[in-house]
Amino acid sequence: MTTVLPTPVVRPARTQHHAPAMPGSPAPTRALADRWGRVADDLRISLIDKCNLRCTYCMPAEGMAWLQKDRLLTAEEAVRIADLGVRIFGVRDVRFTGGEPLVRHDLADIIAGVRRLHPEIPISITTNGIGLDKRIDALVDAGLTRVNVSLDTVDREAFKELTRRDRLPQVIKGLEAAKAAGLEPVKVNAVLMRGINDTGAADLLEWCVTRGYQLRFIEQMPLDADHTWAKENLVSGAEVRARLSERFDLSPDPVPRGSAPAQLWEVRPKGASASSPALGKVGVIASVTESFCAACSRTRITADGKVRSCLFSNEETDLLSVMRSGASDEEICAVWAGAMMLKPRAYGSDEVTLNDPEYVQPERTMSAIGG
Repeated sequence: MTTVLPTPVVRPARTQHHAPAMPGSPAPTRALADRWGRVADDLRISLIDKCNLRCTYCMPAEGMAWLQKDRLLTAEEAVRIADLGVRIFGVRDVRFTGGEPLVRHDLADIIAGVRRLHPEIPISITTNGIGLDKRIDALVDAGLTRVNVSLDTVDREAFKELTRRDRLPQVIKGLEAAKAAGLEPVKVNAVLMRGINDTGAADLLEWCVTRGYQLRFIEQMPLDADHTWAKENLVSGAEVRARLSERFDLSPDPVPRGSAPAQLWEVRPKGASASSPALGKVGVIASVTESFCAACSRTRITADGKVRSCLFSNEETDLLSVMRSGASDEEICAVWAGAMMLKPRAYGSDEVTLNDPEYVQPERTMSAIGG
């Protein structure tokens, strides 16, 4: 369902919900507050719904109806949204997602546009890493500060089964390029699928810490295009920790989690002293079984310019049409703020959770929403 909202009353900024300001960051003039007292200062903008992989937990093998080019955010529109988020709403982190953002040939131009307006803001991308090695220099020169690379396994056959493409070497090249470019920490996102790669959790962690990557396991969410998600097949965060603990000792990261989706753990060899240096850190994002909705600080814009206040919601607000109608910054921000006021308490609903039989999977898949 897409909604165009009337102009709402916009709440003043509630700085007590924000993380400490970065040096040189602008003071927000208002806040993207919702009914539950949360403030969104983490902006994720999807640039395209297309991808060059077909991960089973995200997209069907074939038959996707892609958005027409004239329905996608242009480079200028993406930059304008990011600018409004930072300048008006006090956004502290901008991430470009997809689909696969590297499919956009103008990705460096978009990053450079935001960087010129806001030299201090962190700008990251979530990518599958394919082709990143060829574009890393241009992206870093444009102002990219960090990457999240999706990699569910380093077993080539399992990778091929999960993604329906035999491109593991290309992903590894992308990771190596990000590391060489100094985009620290280089984060790796992994989804475990039962019967495919779930037994390789510790192997993947060892591979990552050996190379200096920060691995984050993400529970599979019910946003797959084939609608085959079932909770009984879910590899839970608790199970991930148990599998990792067979080979490593995990201790809670002493740094406060705040509103971050990942609970971080320090990783040490099995039986090592707690005072010994950690091999690295691993994160667990238990979106389904250990909800962190109460601390959610994210606001999402889809590739076709819809405000999506929650991944699991079927409610969207059309911001792109407002922009293209010639609306002022104030009018655009009022619609955006109004959309966030409708953000549900949790999991796309004020009452229903993923555990309830009444839960209905959103119509959009993860690739169409943007991570």
